[in-house]
Amino acid sequence: MAKKKILVVDDEVDFLELAKARLEANGYDVISTSNGNTVLDLIKKEKPDGVMLDIMMPGMDGLGILKAIRSGNPHLPVFLITAFSNEERRSIADKFNATGFILKTNDLQAELNSINTLIDGASKRKA
Repeated sequence: MAKKKILVVDDEVDFLELAKARLEANGYDVISTSNGNTVLDLIKKEKPDGVMLDIMMPGMDGLGILKAIRSGNPHLPVFLITAFSNEERRSIADKFNATGFILKTNDLQAELNSINTLIDGASKRKA
């Protein structure tokens, strides 16, 4: 069985490396970038099974990227990464069908369990 592929997007290099290491340790193939402007091209080229996307980045922010992703990939699981969760962000994320939130302050294991479940479900729907 092929490894599931995750695209991780975050401008904080330390978090990016931590998430990448944690995902790889849990059996994922990981593509990462700190440049939000490359996300759509990477999705087209790499065809990931899911995306972890930081909300606050320079240039195009995560919510703008989520909106662009949804226009071409309405069912791709996209998890928004944030250090601050508030109702306004959740409302916008819900509007563009974010799959879930990952809080940077949490241990990533619970989030990885959610990612596994949601990506497996999305893969079964595609098949």
